[in-house]
Amino acid sequence: MSVNNIITNDTERCNFALIGLYEVDDPEIGLNVVDLGLIYQLDFDSNEKKIDTQMTLTTQFCPMGESIQSNITQALSNAFPEWQINVNLTFEPPWDFSKISPEGREFLGH
Repeated sequence: MSVNNIITNDTERCNFALIGLYEVDDPEIGLNVVDLGLIYQLDFDSNEKKIDTQMTLTTQFCPMGESIQSNITQALSNAFPEWQINVNLTFEPPWDFSKISPEGREFLGH
């Protein structure tokens, strides 16, 4: 399944998680991590109450990477307070401008 180009095993929970993730911005760009295309996958294990997140950054050398990851963890913890949150960073596939949503491109003036 795919929600906003995010791979997930639970569309309903993913949509709920996205509400909070839309509030997490890349502070250097000013665009949220969803429209920026930084979230690749959100998987939910309801038995273990665990969320596994695959995400990337615009560059491996992003100085705000730890802050963005922390804010993603916080947003998911707020949406799913009893759940364990795992945020895994990957650079495969590498991020590029094609991952930005149409809304994100409009926000950036592209």
